[in-house]
Amino acid sequence: MTAELVRGQNHTLPQTRLEIRISAGAPVVAGATLGDEQGRVAGVEWIAHPGSPQLHGLEVSRQAAADHRLAVDLDALPEGVHRVTVLLALPLGAGGPTRFGAVASPFVAVTGLDGAEIATFTLTGLDSESAVAALELYRRQGAWKVRAVGQGYAGGLAAMLADQGVDRAAELAGTIQDAVARGLARSVAPPPPRTPEGDRVRHAPTPAPAPGNGQPPVPPPAPATPQPAAPAQPEPLAEPAAPGGPVNYAHPRRQSTAPPPPPPAAPPAQPGQPAQPVAGDATGWSMDERLYNQVWGMFEDLARAVAAYRSAVDFAESRMDQELERTLSDPRSRIGGAGDRAREEARAKRDELTSRARESLDRDLAQLDAESAVVEPALPAPYAGWDNPVWHGYRVPMEIPMALRIGDLHLPERADLRIPLLVRLPLERGMWIDSGRTASEAAALTGPDQLRRLAMETAVLHAARLLAVYPPNEFTVHVIDPAGSAAGALAPLVRSGVLPSPPAAGAQGVSSVLAHLTRRVDLVQMAIRAGAADSLPPDLDPAEQLLIVNDFPHGFDDRAVTQLRYLADEGPSVGVHLMMVADREEASEYGPILDPLWRSLLRVTPVADDHLADPWVGHAWTYEPPRTPPGSAVLDQVLERVAHARRTGHR
Repeated sequence: MTAELVRGQNHTLPQTRLEIRISAGAPVVAGATLGDEQGRVAGVEWIAHPGSPQLHGLEVSRQAAADHRLAVDLDALPEGVHRVTVLLALPLGAGGPTRFGAVASPFVAVTGLDGAEIATFTLTGLDSESAVAALELYRRQGAWKVRAVGQGYAGGLAAMLADQGVDRAAELAGTIQDAVARGLARSVAPPPPRTPEGDRVRHAPTPAPAPGNGQPPVPPPAPATPQPAAPAQPEPLAEPAAPGGPVNYAHPRRQSTAPPPPPPAAPPAQPGQPAQPVAGDATGWSMDERLYNQVWGMFEDLARAVAAYRSAVDFAESRMDQELERTLSDPRSRIGGAGDRAREEARAKRDELTSRARESLDRDLAQLDAESAVVEPALPAPYAGWDNPVWHGYRVPMEIPMALRIGDLHLPERADLRIPLLVRLPLERGMWIDSGRTASEAAALTGPDQLRRLAMETAVLHAARLLAVYPPNEFTVHVIDPAGSAAGALAPLVRSGVLPSPPAAGAQGVSSVLAHLTRRVDLVQMAIRAGAADSLPPDLDPAEQLLIVNDFPHGFDDRAVTQLRYLADEGPSVGVHLMMVADREEASEYGPILDPLWRSLLRVTPVADDHLADPWVGHAWTYEPPRTPPGSAVLDQVLERVAHARRTGHR
């Protein structure tokens, strides 16, 4: 029976191999400290955090996420450890909440390796605190117990570590937050959470096979959080009704309080059969919004289904190891064939559990595959791949869409099941297309020159799509190509006439473009602060601006680098965005001064690479960049229509 703890209450732990599952309403940092009998931490080597996630007997998540699973083996902890304290903190500088009072109360569950809950604790009553000691596992008279703590710290992670006796706590807290920032830079940010009325309409999940023969059940997925969604239009949300009060997320011009229901579902499935998927199986104010929410729902469903499968496999392996350990520790098993039989039985149980977990995963994958088969053809042009027939009937839109597809994602358990990677519009962060050699197999098989060429071609495809989904003359692309090395890749943009000026080359060209965009940012910011948006100079282009920078840092002096960082920091809020095509190693001469620049940009690659993480469980997803079909003229045709609309003002 699960013990539902309140602050200060404790409960005896029946086993020493555990999982600690954390569910929060926003991305949080999860870590743990090891303490002696007085709870003092001996040093940084007794602290597990995203920058150093593994200790003997303890492993924590490598990044901030809304859900975490911490693995604990109390028997494997270093000698002298009497206490394990689980810590939660809000990431700094991520643009998210800065106090726990602004997010849903975190929920912590201590479970066995089979997923069965032993004790749970909901951290209520937090307000200005940005870090909290959630619970502790402690040893008393040879037995391990769990205690609900819930001690918050308004001084953040540094204050919490200092309270546990950690030397140079502020420095360590900064190191942890830097590691978290690097992790967030590779994480795909989810859309804003929706109200309960906006939950995705999910088909009934396929139940796992019932356990039999005394076998433990396949562990369930992590506790679900509300499915991500977004407002129908990219307009500012309403201000809070009162300081510290709840935010009103209602659209200022909506007359109803909840979006309309999804379209009629497909005919009911036959008994025992899964429901037939339909496109737009989510709530929203329009079909585009429903499809957007449905794609994000598929993304989360796949992440959680694979998390459950991997947890089940880990449990099966751990159980086999435990049984083999017991067998080998018994001298009687070394006589005759008893030991061999025990090993065979342990492996057979492992194989059975793994097989059952795979069957359950395959059922979930089949349903997601069927859903993808009906959703993909129904996607509008901004969400569709370049091979989708919707592009053959393309017309320049009159409104900005909700989102834009910038590639596909997949996991190794089913590499052919691709999830569209949709980012919100207007862009909230720029992009960095890494032209350097990465650890992926695809990059290892590609030469340096070809990687640079593919990186620039990828940038052109992203820029073309942005131009195509904006109304005429509401999106402008500038290009800096200091050495003129990207002339071939840039040819579609140049010959179509969608660029306002030729790509800038040489030091003078770099300086001119950066000065132009820096001036635009300064003027718009001053106009906004003064409440005089109508007083902008007539020569200022009011359209959203994208600057493509090829082969950085070649052609950039210190002043140009400073201007580029300024555009990365201040530009997105006033409609100026960066798309860097660069090898980070080639910019290493600038040292850590450019680290904030790289972290502010979403890193993508010109070839397949598993560097992106989901915001729910933190899987490493393989990113596939966009590509036009071989021999297709779709890119030129779309750009010609964009250029015609820009010249004439007609679609």
